[in-house]
Amino acid sequence: MSNVFAPFKWSALFDKSIALLTAFGHTVLISVLALAIALVLGLLFGIMSQSRYRVFRIISRIYVELVQNIPLLLQVFLMYVVFPLFGLMMSSFFIGVIGIGFYHGAYISEVVRSGMEALPKGQYEAAYSQGFTDRQALRYVILPQTIRIILPPLAVQAANLIKNTSVLALIAGGELMYFSNSFAYSTSYYGPAYVVVGILYFALCFPLSRAARYLETRQKKSGEEVSGNA
Repeated sequence: MSNVFAPFKWSALFDKSIALLTAFGHTVLISVLALAIALVLGLLFGIMSQSRYRVFRIISRIYVELVQNIPLLLQVFLMYVVFPLFGLMMSSFFIGVIGIGFYHGAYISEVVRSGMEALPKGQYEAAYSQGFTDRQALRYVILPQTIRIILPPLAVQAANLIKNTSVLALIAGGELMYFSNSFAYSTSYYGPAYVVVGILYFALCFPLSRAARYLETRQKKSGEEVSGNA
Protein backbone atom coordinates (compact mmCIF):
# COMPACT_ATOMS: atom_id res chain seq x y z
CA MET A 1 0.00 0.00 0.00
CA SER A 2 2.82 2.43 0.85
CA ASN A 3 4.30 1.85 -2.60
CA VAL A 4 1.00 2.87 -4.22
CA PHE A 5 1.21 6.25 -2.50
CA ALA A 6 4.99 6.65 -2.49
CA PRO A 7 6.21 10.27 -2.13
CA PHE A 8 7.83 10.33 -5.57
CA LYS A 9 4.46 9.50 -7.14
CA TRP A 10 2.83 12.46 -5.41
CA SER A 11 5.71 14.62 -6.53
CA ALA A 12 5.22 13.52 -10.14
CA LEU A 13 1.53 14.40 -9.92
CA PHE A 14 2.16 17.84 -8.45
CA ASP A 15 4.66 18.51 -11.21
CA LYS A 16 1.59 18.33 -13.46
CA SER A 17 -0.35 20.81 -11.31
CA ILE A 18 -0.89 23.24 -14.20
CA ALA A 19 -2.45 20.49 -16.33
CA LEU A 20 -4.50 19.35 -13.33
CA LEU A 21 -5.84 22.85 -12.69
CA THR A 22 -6.58 23.24 -16.40
CA ALA A 23 -8.59 20.02 -16.34
CA PHE A 24 -10.40 21.23 -13.21
CA GLY A 25 -11.29 24.51 -14.92
CA HIS A 26 -12.40 22.56 -17.99
CA THR A 27 -14.72 20.45 -15.83
CA VAL A 28 -16.20 23.54 -14.17
CA LEU A 29 -16.76 25.30 -17.51
CA ILE A 30 -18.39 22.25 -19.11
CA SER A 31 -20.58 21.83 -16.04
CA VAL A 32 -21.73 25.46 -15.99
CA LEU A 33 -22.57 25.59 -19.69
CA ALA A 34 -24.23 22.16 -19.67
CA LEU A 35 -26.27 23.14 -16.61
CA ALA A 36 -27.45 26.30 -18.39
CA ILE A 37 -28.65 24.20 -21.34
CA ALA A 38 -30.25 21.66 -19.02
CA LEU A 39 -32.13 24.36 -17.10
CA VAL A 40 -33.49 25.91 -20.29
CA LEU A 41 -34.56 22.55 -21.73
CA GLY A 42 -35.89 21.34 -18.40
CA LEU A 43 -37.99 24.43 -17.90
CA LEU A 44 -39.28 24.36 -21.48
CA PHE A 45 -40.24 20.69 -21.55
CA GLY A 46 -41.46 20.78 -17.96
CA ILE A 47 -43.92 23.53 -18.89
CA MET A 48 -44.88 21.68 -22.06
CA SER A 49 -45.69 18.59 -19.98
CA GLN A 50 -48.39 20.62 -18.21
CA SER A 51 -49.75 22.26 -21.34
CA ARG A 52 -53.44 22.08 -22.16
CA TYR A 53 -52.40 21.10 -25.68
CA ARG A 54 -51.91 17.37 -26.05
CA VAL A 55 -49.27 17.65 -28.79
CA PHE A 56 -46.95 19.57 -26.43
CA ARG A 57 -47.43 16.97 -23.71
CA ILE A 58 -46.61 14.18 -26.17
CA ILE A 59 -43.44 15.95 -27.41
CA SER A 60 -42.29 16.46 -23.82
CA ARG A 61 -42.94 12.83 -22.95
CA ILE A 62 -41.04 11.57 -26.00
CA TYR A 63 -38.02 13.71 -25.11
CA VAL A 64 -37.97 12.57 -21.49
CA GLU A 65 -38.48 8.87 -22.18
CA LEU A 66 -35.98 8.81 -25.04
CA VAL A 67 -33.21 10.55 -23.13
CA GLN A 68 -33.73 8.86 -19.77
CA ASN A 69 -33.77 5.35 -21.23
CA ILE A 70 -30.58 5.64 -23.29
CA PRO A 71 -27.30 5.74 -21.31
CA LEU A 72 -25.47 9.04 -21.37
CA LEU A 73 -22.30 7.31 -22.50
CA LEU A 74 -24.07 5.95 -25.59
CA GLN A 75 -25.51 9.37 -26.38
CA VAL A 76 -22.05 10.92 -26.16
CA PHE A 77 -20.58 8.22 -28.41
CA LEU A 78 -23.34 8.82 -30.97
CA MET A 79 -22.41 12.48 -31.11
CA TYR A 80 -18.70 11.65 -31.26
CA VAL A 81 -18.75 8.80 -33.78
CA VAL A 82 -22.04 8.86 -35.72
CA PHE A 83 -22.69 12.58 -36.19
CA PRO A 84 -19.44 13.12 -38.16
CA LEU A 85 -20.66 10.52 -40.67
CA PHE A 86 -23.40 13.01 -41.55
CA GLY A 87 -21.00 15.94 -41.72
CA LEU A 88 -21.68 17.26 -38.22
CA MET A 89 -18.30 17.69 -36.57
CA MET A 90 -17.99 18.92 -32.97
CA SER A 91 -15.11 19.13 -30.56
CA SER A 92 -15.12 17.00 -27.42
CA PHE A 93 -15.81 20.16 -25.42
CA PHE A 94 -19.02 20.98 -27.29
CA ILE A 95 -20.09 17.35 -27.30
CA GLY A 96 -19.78 17.43 -23.52
CA VAL A 97 -21.69 20.67 -23.12
CA ILE A 98 -24.50 19.77 -25.51
CA GLY A 99 -24.71 16.06 -24.70
CA ILE A 100 -24.69 16.41 -20.93
CA GLY A 101 -26.97 19.44 -21.06
CA PHE A 102 -29.45 17.60 -23.29
CA TYR A 103 -29.33 14.55 -21.03
CA HIS A 104 -29.90 16.36 -17.75
CA GLY A 105 -32.54 18.58 -19.33
CA ALA A 106 -34.82 15.53 -19.36
CA TYR A 107 -34.34 14.97 -15.64
CA ILE A 108 -34.84 18.63 -14.81
CA SER A 109 -37.98 18.55 -16.94
CA GLU A 110 -39.37 15.89 -14.63
CA VAL A 111 -38.37 17.98 -11.61
CA VAL A 112 -40.24 20.98 -13.04
CA ARG A 113 -43.26 18.85 -13.89
CA SER A 114 -43.39 17.46 -10.34
CA GLY A 115 -43.04 20.95 -8.89
CA MET A 116 -45.90 22.30 -10.96
CA GLU A 117 -48.10 19.34 -10.10
CA ALA A 118 -47.38 19.91 -6.40
CA LEU A 119 -49.04 23.32 -6.52
CA PRO A 120 -52.68 23.43 -5.40
CA LYS A 121 -55.12 23.79 -8.30
CA GLY A 122 -56.48 26.82 -6.52
CA GLN A 123 -53.34 28.74 -7.54
CA TYR A 124 -54.29 28.42 -11.19
CA GLU A 125 -57.91 29.30 -10.51
CA ALA A 126 -56.91 32.33 -8.45
CA ALA A 127 -54.68 33.60 -11.26
CA TYR A 128 -57.40 33.18 -13.85
CA SER A 129 -59.96 34.85 -11.59
CA GLN A 130 -57.71 37.93 -11.59
CA GLY A 131 -57.89 38.05 -15.36
CA PHE A 132 -54.44 36.62 -16.03
CA THR A 133 -53.79 34.90 -19.34
CA ASP A 134 -52.10 31.49 -19.39
CA ARG A 135 -48.72 33.13 -19.96
CA GLN A 136 -49.22 35.68 -17.20
CA ALA A 137 -50.43 33.05 -14.74
CA LEU A 138 -47.37 30.96 -15.53
CA ARG A 139 -44.93 33.85 -15.22
CA TYR A 140 -46.28 35.64 -12.17
CA VAL A 141 -47.97 32.91 -10.13
CA ILE A 142 -47.02 29.37 -11.09
CA LEU A 143 -43.30 29.53 -11.92
CA PRO A 144 -42.16 31.59 -8.89
CA GLN A 145 -43.80 29.07 -6.54
CA THR A 146 -42.58 26.10 -8.59
CA ILE A 147 -38.97 27.33 -8.48
CA ARG A 148 -39.05 27.50 -4.68
CA ILE A 149 -40.35 23.93 -4.55
CA ILE A 150 -37.81 22.46 -6.96
CA LEU A 151 -34.63 24.12 -5.67
CA PRO A 152 -33.50 21.07 -3.59
CA PRO A 153 -33.80 18.53 -6.44
CA LEU A 154 -32.21 21.04 -8.82
CA ALA A 155 -29.15 21.19 -6.56
CA VAL A 156 -28.99 17.38 -6.65
CA GLN A 157 -29.23 17.42 -10.44
CA ALA A 158 -26.39 19.94 -10.62
CA ALA A 159 -24.18 17.63 -8.54
CA ASN A 160 -25.09 14.65 -10.73
CA LEU A 161 -24.30 16.68 -13.83
CA ILE A 162 -20.82 17.50 -12.56
CA LYS A 163 -20.13 13.83 -11.85
CA ASN A 164 -21.37 12.85 -15.30
CA THR A 165 -18.74 15.01 -16.98
CA SER A 166 -16.42 12.10 -16.22
CA VAL A 167 -17.85 10.16 -19.20
CA LEU A 168 -16.01 12.60 -21.47
CA ALA A 169 -12.76 10.91 -20.49
CA LEU A 170 -13.61 8.26 -23.07
CA ILE A 171 -13.60 10.82 -25.90
CA ALA A 172 -10.56 12.82 -24.72
CA GLY A 173 -12.74 15.48 -23.15
CA GLY A 174 -9.90 17.17 -21.31
CA GLU A 175 -11.72 17.22 -17.96
CA LEU A 176 -10.62 15.79 -14.61
CA MET A 177 -11.25 12.14 -15.35
CA TYR A 178 -9.41 12.35 -18.64
CA PHE A 179 -6.43 13.96 -16.90
CA SER A 180 -6.33 11.31 -14.18
CA ASN A 181 -6.56 8.46 -16.69
CA SER A 182 -3.86 9.97 -18.91
CA PHE A 183 -1.53 10.57 -15.99
CA ALA A 184 -2.12 7.15 -14.45
CA TYR A 185 -1.70 5.24 -17.71
CA SER A 186 1.46 7.11 -18.71
CA THR A 187 3.18 6.79 -15.32
CA SER A 188 1.42 3.83 -13.64
CA TYR A 189 0.97 6.12 -10.60
CA TYR A 190 -2.70 5.30 -10.14
CA GLY A 191 -3.12 6.04 -6.43
CA PRO A 192 -2.30 9.77 -6.25
CA ALA A 193 -4.05 10.54 -9.56
CA TYR A 194 -7.41 9.07 -8.60
CA VAL A 195 -7.29 10.27 -4.98
CA VAL A 196 -6.65 13.90 -5.93
CA VAL A 197 -9.23 13.91 -8.71
CA GLY A 198 -11.74 12.28 -6.38
CA ILE A 199 -11.12 15.05 -3.85
CA LEU A 200 -11.67 17.70 -6.52
CA TYR A 201 -14.97 16.11 -7.63
CA PHE A 202 -15.98 15.97 -3.97
CA ALA A 203 -15.11 19.66 -3.53
CA LEU A 204 -17.47 20.52 -6.40
CA CYS A 205 -20.35 18.21 -5.51
CA PHE A 206 -20.43 18.23 -1.72
CA PRO A 207 -21.52 21.88 -1.35
CA LEU A 208 -24.38 21.23 -3.76
CA SER A 209 -25.46 18.16 -1.80
CA ARG A 210 -25.38 20.16 1.42
CA ALA A 211 -27.32 22.97 -0.22
CA ALA A 212 -29.97 20.51 -1.34
CA ARG A 213 -30.24 19.13 2.20
CA TYR A 214 -30.47 22.63 3.67
CA LEU A 215 -33.14 23.78 1.22
CA GLU A 216 -35.17 20.63 1.77
CA THR A 217 -35.02 21.05 5.55
CA ARG A 218 -36.00 24.72 5.29
CA GLN A 219 -38.96 23.85 3.07
CA LYS A 220 -40.18 21.27 5.57
CA LYS A 221 -39.93 23.74 8.45
CA SER A 222 -41.74 26.37 6.42
CA GLY A 223 -44.48 23.89 5.58
CA GLU A 224 -44.85 22.90 9.23
CA GLU A 225 -45.09 26.56 10.30
CA VAL A 226 -47.79 27.23 7.71
CA SER A 227 -49.72 24.15 8.86
CA GLY A 228 -49.36 25.21 12.49
CA ASN A 229 -50.64 28.72 11.79
CA ALA A 230 -53.55 27.31 9.87
